[in-house]
Amino acid sequence: MTTAQPEGAGREPAKPEPGTDLGSPPMDAEEPTAVLGELDDVVFGALVWVPARERPDLLAPPVHAAIAALPSDAAAQVLVAEIDPELADTAAMTQAYDLPAEVSSNCVLVAGRRAGEERVAACVVRATTRADVNTTVRKLLDVRKASFWPTERAVEASGMELGGITPFGLPPGWRLLLDTRVAHGQSIVGSGVRRSKLLVPGEVLTALPGAEVVEGLAQPAD
Repeated sequence: MTTAQPEGAGREPAKPEPGTDLGSPPMDAEEPTAVLGELDDVVFGALVWVPARERPDLLAPPVHAAIAALPSDAAAQVLVAEIDPELADTAAMTQAYDLPAEVSSNCVLVAGRRAGEERVAACVVRATTRADVNTTVRKLLDVRKASFWPTERAVEASGMELGGITPFGLPPGWRLLLDTRVAHGQSIVGSGVRRSKLLVPGEVLTALPGAEVVEGLAQPAD
């Protein structure tokens, strides 16, 4: 299995005109719609999403720093919505806020060792799929065995809360792997904290530093 640098990496994603949708989610899912009278806010599901850079209180510190470091046009497309932290897990969130499960994307941490070196990858896959850890991720990391990080270690190393781990603001040295399904349309991902979620176009995710789009990174969920 091969990896490819995302097409357009290093270029600023184009910002949509006010009042337009923010891209087409997969599988004909409901699309975000503009809030009347608000140029940058949208409604998606039962939530109102606002520019994330305007709500640092809803972001973990490394996530806020990562969004602030994006080109202005890209940062403007990253939206955040406040949620009940008890509903941060994908199944509960999608049901409670009338959100399509196929738009949600999970960021899972996988690691393996080679010659005493631990190699870590953050894998972003649609919530309706699962990361192919034993084959695709293992080969990409070039390790004999790859496995999910224990919860406690994932939280400590990422500086993010359980249920809020996100591709934004990852520690240096970690690989960022995106399934091809995530590269297009909208994704709901973590914000680093349980009390909010981010809504972000695939074009912004693929332009994150070091992002790799991987064919076959995810397989259909059982």
